[in-house]
Amino acid sequence: MSRDHVQSPQRSGQAAATGPEAPFLELLARGASADAYEQPVLLARAEGLPPERIAALEQAKRLALRVRSEMEGRRRREAELSALFETAHDLAGLRDLDAVLQAIVQRARSLLGTDVAYLTLHDEAEGDTYMRVTEGSVAARFQQLRLGMGEGLGGLVAQTARPYVTPDYFHDERFQHTRVIDGGVRDEGLVAILGVPLMIGPQVIGVLFAAERRARVFEHEQIALLGSFAALAAAAIDTANLLTETRSALDRLARANEIIRDRSGVIERASDVHDRLAELVLRGGGVHDVAAAVSQVLDGTVEFAEAEVTPAVALEASRAEGHAVRHGDDCIAAVAAGGELLGALVLRGHPGLDPVDQRTLERAAMVTSLLLLARRSAAEAEQRVRGELLDDLLDARDRDPRLLRERAWRLHADLDATHVVLAARLEGTAADADQEASARRRLWSAASHLAATRHGLAAARDGGTVLLLPLDPGDTATTLARRTAGQLGTAVHEPVTVGASAPVENLADHPDVVVAAYAEGQRCLDALRLLGRGGEGAAAEDFGFLGLLLAGDRDISGFVGRTIGPVVAYDERRGTDLLHTVDAYFACGMSPARTKDALHVHVNTVAQRLERVGRLLGDDWQSPARALEIQLALRLHRLSSPTPP
Repeated sequence: MSRDHVQSPQRSGQAAATGPEAPFLELLARGASADAYEQPVLLARAEGLPPERIAALEQAKRLALRVRSEMEGRRRREAELSALFETAHDLAGLRDLDAVLQAIVQRARSLLGTDVAYLTLHDEAEGDTYMRVTEGSVAARFQQLRLGMGEGLGGLVAQTARPYVTPDYFHDERFQHTRVIDGGVRDEGLVAILGVPLMIGPQVIGVLFAAERRARVFEHEQIALLGSFAALAAAAIDTANLLTETRSALDRLARANEIIRDRSGVIERASDVHDRLAELVLRGGGVHDVAAAVSQVLDGTVEFAEAEVTPAVALEASRAEGHAVRHGDDCIAAVAAGGELLGALVLRGHPGLDPVDQRTLERAAMVTSLLLLARRSAAEAEQRVRGELLDDLLDARDRDPRLLRERAWRLHADLDATHVVLAARLEGTAADADQEASARRRLWSAASHLAATRHGLAAARDGGTVLLLPLDPGDTATTLARRTAGQLGTAVHEPVTVGASAPVENLADHPDVVVAAYAEGQRCLDALRLLGRGGEGAAAEDFGFLGLLLAGDRDISGFVGRTIGPVVAYDERRGTDLLHTVDAYFACGMSPARTKDALHVHVNTVAQRLERVGRLLGDDWQSPARALEIQLALRLHRLSSPTPP
């Protein structure tokens, strides 16, 4: 028999003697089960006690059960309050949100005595809720469920912000059943489900659940208890979010401080770059000096590259965007002005370029373009000055020789040195007047550059360009003309024909010499073009006897010396008469037999003399062109020689 049962009539009598409530008080003191409270009444009936006594026992039993129920409720509320207090205590020392939420779910499951408890949170990005914490769950698919707004019991709680409970989920038509949700619930074997919203102010952030694998009716006290745990969970999440935001704010503040420190360093670096570039510009530095300075700042290798040798796609992209662009491991910043590409600054082998360094490279490119434009402007101004001086010499106006020499000295030119006047003209055919004008400007620019490097002068004139270049020792007008034609043609990428005068001297004292020399260069230029030798360079001495017609001073003795001078010199040294033999040879129709008769010598003597002439004048001296020049030179020599008495 249970210890809660009354053991004997004697004990029952004692109870009767002490009053009907005595046995029930003993049961309350022992914490007996509800079934034990029927035993005193049953014993009294078995003993045949009076009805009044039995009625009194019934009344005492009801009062005792009521007291027992109140005591059970108090104990349950004390346990719930203790659990809530412990949970609140955990929240006060919140460090790990996952651990706190797990504790809330565990205590909710324990106090409600359910098989499973779980918690879902709202995903703002996806617009649904997802499983965050579970306790007692065994199904993987259930633990990964996501509930859309209004779907299933949890979706309805999240949508309406109200608790919902069902004793039998699958037979409850209030909820929108979906295949995915029902499949997860069925895998877990849940039947009765209670869900309450997690609220932060008016906003639902999730749902807390308690569920059974059998049918069960959840009481109002249990719904309220789960709601209390939901409030604690919401507070924990809100606190964690605030802590996260605080930490994020602190992190952002720390990063801001780092950025400020970095920016301070950047400002210092930018100031250093500015000072270096300004110093370079002020002391007349060049583009390569800028590249060297930026190389030190960027801790890399920066080079200035001409536009022709820079990758076209990267260069054009940099010009269009106005920023440096990547090209493999290099960084390219276009050097441009007014849409014209002047070149590029190339940072070699620096793939990790930050925005500040990139801006430094771009600023250096801008400074480089300004330097190039300044140099170009200075060069153009110098070219104009050189052209003006040459124009004054060509116009042959009365000029003070001292002023002419002084102007030339400022341009590093020496008018007292031996010079050659060269007339240059393009051989290409332009499509229209604009292209022709552009080509002429390119020729003048190239000629001006050549004149500046050679300490000479250049000017645009008569649809072409005229140059006054000093003649180096050992050089000739012919070699200078040919070299100039090649240099100008390479610079403008078109054939350039150049006619040169004979060397001239004392230009400051005799400016009219420059005029005559220019006319001679022009005649040589025209002769080259008439002879189909466009794109070449030549002087009057290159045209044989035709040069007499081209030369401005009709240098007869020079022509004779160039043509038969070796023979004349040989006769003078040896006392021979080779010149007379050559003259007779041509007079006899270039026949050795008739020549020996005219000279009254043996034919072998004639052959020996002609062989000697060939060694002196060259093997081709009897060719038609050479023969004509030699005969003309013989006649001029004879006419210029004094008449014997």
